[in-house]
Amino acid sequence: MTASRSRLWAIAAAAILLALLFIAPFYFVLVNSVKALGEIMVDAASLPDKYLFSNYSKVWDIIKFPKALWNSILITGISVTGIVIISAMTGYRLVRKPSVFNKILFTCFISAMIIPFQSVMLQLVRVTSFLELRANLFGIVICYLGFGLSLSVFLFHGFIKSVPLEIEEAAVVDGCSPYGVFWRIVFPLLRPIIVTVIILNGLWIWNDYLLPVLIIGSNKDLTTIPLAITRFFGQYTKQWDLALAGLTMGIMPIIIMFLMLQKHIIEGISSGSLKG
Repeated sequence: MTASRSRLWAIAAAAILLALLFIAPFYFVLVNSVKALGEIMVDAASLPDKYLFSNYSKVWDIIKFPKALWNSILITGISVTGIVIISAMTGYRLVRKPSVFNKILFTCFISAMIIPFQSVMLQLVRVTSFLELRANLFGIVICYLGFGLSLSVFLFHGFIKSVPLEIEEAAVVDGCSPYGVFWRIVFPLLRPIIVTVIILNGLWIWNDYLLPVLIIGSNKDLTTIPLAITRFFGQYTKQWDLALAGLTMGIMPIIIMFLMLQKHIIEGISSGSLKG
């Protein structure tokens, strides 16, 4: 009994230390977002002598935060919606219509997951420039669809295998069309993996910097929050106080979304990957 209790205490202590390790970055961001720049340079870990909530109002005006927030919401929302719909339909087709072509296509999706973005970055710029997809909303959404489909199709492919085929057969007997079977019967059953795909792609797209800076470029009308925050970092000056305030404002919407949906993520990932 004593050994078992000691083991439980050790596990609890390790879990607390691990939680503190993950919480530490949030502490530094929040605390330093209400400090003066001089205080941050002297001691970034201490609590502020004076809380400067005016940092947030300055950031709001300097980077035109409402516009950047709307752009991030628009790009993330359209991209994630497209990824969910296309990957769900693709995964369903690959599972329910097995053929040599579909197996090759699924292998291509899996293979694309291991290709690093940096290896295709220059070619992406050339192709998007040739197709006139740069500096516009359609171009950045198309790029996110291309890079986000592989993992999403893999997850949907595995999860759909757990959906009983008898349910679809009964719907067909009742006169349901193939599209009706998918949208009315199958798609609602995919809620756990849909939430997982939304969370994974939403976090990635919302916080992404490299792809927007390549595709959006200097188009200020489409500036996202990560691009806007870079205004506080110049060649000779780094305004950490304002940058951290902007970062805090930028991560709040995605954290709220994650907390609302996170209860589904474990179920969706385990079902999508283990059955794949």
